[in-house]
Amino acid sequence: MGLFERYLTVWVFLCILVGIGAGQLMPDTFQAIGRLEFAQVNIPVGFLIWVMIIPMLLKVDFKAMHQVKNHVRGIGVTLFINWLVKPFSMAFLAWLFIRQLFAPYLPADQIDSYVAGLILLAAAPCTAMVFVWSRLTNGDPLFTLSQVALNDAIMVVAFAPLVAFLLGMSAIVVPWDTLVTSVVLYIVIPVLIAQWLRHSLLSRGQETFDLAMKKIGPWSISALLATLVLLFAFQGEAIIAQPLVIALLAVPILIQVFFNSSLAYWINRRLGEKHSVACPSALIGASNFFELAVAAAISLFGFHSGAALATVVGVLIEVPVMLLVVKIVNQTKPWYCKNT
Repeated sequence: MGLFERYLTVWVFLCILVGIGAGQLMPDTFQAIGRLEFAQVNIPVGFLIWVMIIPMLLKVDFKAMHQVKNHVRGIGVTLFINWLVKPFSMAFLAWLFIRQLFAPYLPADQIDSYVAGLILLAAAPCTAMVFVWSRLTNGDPLFTLSQVALNDAIMVVAFAPLVAFLLGMSAIVVPWDTLVTSVVLYIVIPVLIAQWLRHSLLSRGQETFDLAMKKIGPWSISALLATLVLLFAFQGEAIIAQPLVIALLAVPILIQVFFNSSLAYWINRRLGEKHSVACPSALIGASNFFELAVAAAISLFGFHSGAALATVVGVLIEVPVMLLVVKIVNQTKPWYCKNT
């Protein structure tokens, strides 16, 4: 892991402080930034989100999907967890904790928005960071690549209908045109640009591609941090008024991380898959494509929304929690390999 990735939680926490402070000191500046919109898309944020997402998608090789046939059981578990368990379990956890148990401690006018943000977070399977988690567990690199490529291909067509369905189940109405616009802007177009760039760089040799990835890798995290500064500048007053919100939003996220990773890990073992396949299968089910979730939340609900804040909480806890999951699957390898 690079410096940015290793200390992502620290950078996010600093962005919270900088964003809140800047929002209080320069409210007019950030209001002016918020007004820079075209077709309901904030131009500075749209640019930052593309810089966030495209370097991540450059790592995805859709040609690797032919490897799926070599790991049918592991891929089946991955798809089951990512598309049939994870989004629905998060919808249930959001209902249980945000609408029921924690409702008295949260601003009533933001309840729906918090639920929407948690659903958006769970509906976007991890893309780039899962390569890091897989490497830390000695995961099968070809399996990891194939499951990421397949998940991303599914996400292009399934993200919008799934989010619309789950939000509808939660009595949250989102205009289809806005949702489809978000998918086109933050999934389809970045995928096309990333694949074109990938092909162009690889045509000049693997060394050129690796060098380019090394240079542009930090751009993604830097753009994410800049977006978070803007987000917390707008969210500052709400956070100061109720700092407990972030801790409460973290609860369902933490539960779904451990639930989904444990379930995927256990099913893979029951099916007789290798540990090197079970690890990345479990890890992709536990982590999220938080860059996309943040982008969609801002696009659909705005900077000031609870949805945007909920997705950012996912960013805040991603690295330390996933490192804990990595440690668990590494330490339980003797148990996993016993009688398999």
